[in-house]
Amino acid sequence: MRIEKLMVGPMGANCYIIWDEASQEAAIIDPGYPDQRVEQIINNNHLKVNKIILTHGHIDHLLGLDEARALTGAAVYIHEEDASCLTSAAHNLSNMMGIGKTFDPAEHTFKDGDVINVGSHALKVMHTPGHTVGSVCFLTGDTLFSGDTLFWSSIGRTDFPGGSYTTMMSSLDKLMELPDETKVLSGHGENTTIGYERKANPFIARR
Repeated sequence: MRIEKLMVGPMGANCYIIWDEASQEAAIIDPGYPDQRVEQIINNNHLKVNKIILTHGHIDHLLGLDEARALTGAAVYIHEEDASCLTSAAHNLSNMMGIGKTFDPAEHTFKDGDVINVGSHALKVMHTPGHTVGSVCFLTGDTLFSGDTLFWSSIGRTDFPGGSYTTMMSSLDKLMELPDETKVLSGHGENTTIGYERKANPFIARR
């Protein structure tokens, strides 16, 4: 699988464009802000984007959604517990930013254990609530797209509506069952590995 990572928007959300190099079938993970580089990558690699996949429903991961839909015509996928974030400015927190932004509903919802295919590659849905009730990670091979659940040496905030520190700790325990060599591509910041976070992340190492 080919992966391109873009840091987008004023809150530095990570947007990922992933694709099967054999078929050029592609998906966008978390279109956090309108960015012309997304279109450039799609056009330069002749990609066929048919899925927009969301790790959770906060506005900093959604602000480029309308543009991504218009550009690709792709269907949107989100966990069933966060589906209302697309249609509610209160749930996606845009009202807190004075934006009041909403979106058309997702075409598809998923749940823990579901598989989303991108060409010949399978993304397994891991429900990891704590940041939001519908936060998820996507595992494909030895790579984990962790959204705002796990960061380099940190974790997602749990003080927003729908967040829970206790639930987050249970989700992190679930992630720590993965092999040390698992690469972690998070919703903000630098890449890391499960092995590094197991030893060095202060929220995990002290447990």
